[in-house]
Amino acid sequence: MKITYDREVDVLRIIFRDVTIDESDEQKPGLIFDYDKDGNVVGLEMLDASKKITEPESLEFALASGKSVPALIHEKPSEKYGK
Repeated sequence: MKITYDREVDVLRIIFRDVTIDESDEQKPGLIFDYDKDGNVVGLEMLDASKKITEPESLEFALASGKSVPALIHEKPSEKYGK
């Protein structure tokens, strides 16, 4: 899984699987789901992320042990994902 935030366009992306995106669908305003050729959700994009979540450039995740680990996400989106 890969998580990126581009502050220039204020978009948060979560890529679950590194595969070709076959289709994208805006489920709710500013919330876009990306699908592979088999219809599986492979990614999620949140437009205007800074207006919807607190501190989109920071991330906390839990390992299987349940221990929370802070992390920072500062990355421009890759051309690979078409954005």
